[in-house]
Amino acid sequence: MRRGTADVVGAVHEPPLRLVRQNRRSIRLPGYDYSKNGAYFVTICTQNRECLFGTIVDGEMQLNQFGKIAADTWNWLRNQYNYVVLDQWVVMPNHLHGIIVINNDCRGGSRTAPTVNRKPLGRLIGAFKTVSTKHINQIRTTPGVRIWQRNYWEHIIRNDGDLNRIRQYIMDNPIKWETDRENLEAGESAAKINNNFEELGV
Repeated sequence: MRRGTADVVGAVHEPPLRLVRQNRRSIRLPGYDYSKNGAYFVTICTQNRECLFGTIVDGEMQLNQFGKIAADTWNWLRNQYNYVVLDQWVVMPNHLHGIIVINNDCRGGSRTAPTVNRKPLGRLIGAFKTVSTKHINQIRTTPGVRIWQRNYWEHIIRNDGDLNRIRQYIMDNPIKWETDRENLEAGESAAKINNNFEELGV
């Protein structure tokens, strides 16, 4: 894997997203189709918020072996599913922030997953958790040990302003680790993750 910023923040050079306005939704809602076109900001935390993926040094995330597995598996999603586009993302010591786009207009290439069988957002996150957990536990020889918390936090991105604020939040996350609510060593309470994003207005 190439070292540097691209290992830490998923600065994928996809075409800029043009978004239509959508209603604000920050929880999974009964009846909402999470397989349709949309951009989602997701946060996935490790079990018990264990700092498993590396450390922050001088405001930059230094991935360890397990962090690189998490990063590789996140990238695997867009290689495995031709309707998935990954925008900005970052692996932090005990969580991952990412913008994931589900796009009806499948990209070309050798990947031939039919559009009709698209996984919704929750199943994509489940696939990421399953694959990364398997690889990490193989290395640690800890079969069956839970790596990730059961659920995840998501926010449907409503427009370009929303998208740009969230991109900036993700890029700034390593710099702000010392005051991050997910950093239990900083003495912050383990409040609900929604409180992390007050500055985004989501």
